[in-house]
Amino acid sequence: MKAPEFDYARPASLDEALRLLADGGEDARVIAGGQSLVPALNLRLAAPPVVVDIGGLDPLRGIEAVGDGLRIGALVRHAELARSALVAARCPLLTQAIAHVAHPAIRNRGTFGGSLAQADPAAELPACALALDAIMIVASRSGERRVAAQDFFRGVYETALAAGEILVAVEIPALGADRRFGFAEFSRRRGDFAIVGVAAAATKSGGRLASPRIAFFGTGDRPQLARAAAAALDGAANDTNTRKAAREKLAADLDPVEDSTASRAMRLHLAGEALEQAIDALWREAA
Repeated sequence: MKAPEFDYARPASLDEALRLLADGGEDARVIAGGQSLVPALNLRLAAPPVVVDIGGLDPLRGIEAVGDGLRIGALVRHAELARSALVAARCPLLTQAIAHVAHPAIRNRGTFGGSLAQADPAAELPACALALDAIMIVASRSGERRVAAQDFFRGVYETALAAGEILVAVEIPALGADRRFGFAEFSRRRGDFAIVGVAAAATKSGGRLASPRIAFFGTGDRPQLARAAAAALDGAANDTNTRKAAREKLAADLDPVEDSTASRAMRLHLAGEALEQAIDALWREAA
């Protein structure tokens, strides 16, 4: 199939992009890497009156250190994240996760901000943002606002972005030398959307893990924090009883969807296996 007719605009500045988006109304769409929108257009799952191409907006690019944290531009491509020595040194969770995102051709075109704004519940990067307690920087004609990751993702392909707004950057707060990370996912083939996956972060404190954040993806309509499982790990010893308690808490944290790919029981089982792998990674780094 071919895409429906639409007006196309490629603004030279963020202000122009925001004006075009506001003028286009609620159904106007932003395109960056196009790895999600173009297929949706060609399948006629989307029919916007205007598509605003922000690919030429250089201020939305770049990865920079902000104190002990990071600021990542929305137009940074997946492949750039994978190659970034700064990301690998300060936030290896993103480096680990990017290797699981689709395939090289997609990673060469897809953008960090695009993946977050798409909010696919089976995607890796939204869960990473949640585990990292990231802040989304959102711009509109009335100015900028900051949205916490836990408030940004609202459902299947649904975010806190309002009509006329553009995600311009993501800030990852100071992580510190004692922050540790774990990532695991299960998919039918490498590069497929995950059946279940987990992104985890914790602080090493006195030979224990403190303040863990465990975010699952592929288990519901958005990335989900496993708060009860995290509480079971917080300050506890790395032993069989702790792991068993954390895994048992997943039944309270998650209510996995059931579809042609996996049953609810299968997803809950895989979530437990993914959690075990993430815990191994957290302790391996903490050792």
